[in-house]
Amino acid sequence: MIDTLINDMRLFARDNFHVQTVSSYLSKLNLRTEDLKNFNHQIQDSYTRNLIHREQDFEIMLVCWPPHSSAPIHGHEGEKCWARVQTGQLNICNYEEVSRKPLSLKKIQELKCSPGFLDGPADIHSVENVSDEFATSLHVYAKPYDECEIFDLEEGLVRRTKMDYHTIDGMLCDH
Repeated sequence: MIDTLINDMRLFARDNFHVQTVSSYLSKLNLRTEDLKNFNHQIQDSYTRNLIHREQDFEIMLVCWPPHSSAPIHGHEGEKCWARVQTGQLNICNYEEVSRKPLSLKKIQELKCSPGFLDGPADIHSVENVSDEFATSLHVYAKPYDECEIFDLEEGLVRRTKMDYHTIDGMLCDH
């Protein structure tokens, strides 16, 4: 099924990842736990970004969320990004940037997400696993990027952060 997903993303790339088409496809996507087992690398102290496939036009990853973990408020470099909850429960908050100086964001949506829920394409958001169980989410980024902006409301700063993978094709990365 992963090969089918990759091939379908290649087809969507020809049409610049038409939002409604890709959203409909990902909403109906029926990936089994078995399909993702090689990418489901979980650790207790942090979420993991597990690369399934990357090429010039897109990347696909499985993010594993330990209980009570979160990703900070972050942007997606203006690219089209979708996140589909595969297992567990995630809270996703979407934001709109009001100003940079001083830094001000407006929360425009707060979602409690169960398996099958599709968020995206996202612009600025945070993701949190508020449950006592692990959660996983499938992410598609059309175009891949290696850095993103983190919005730190407490410090009033926007900073660029390099993005790392925990695994690539199921193999642990050296950091």
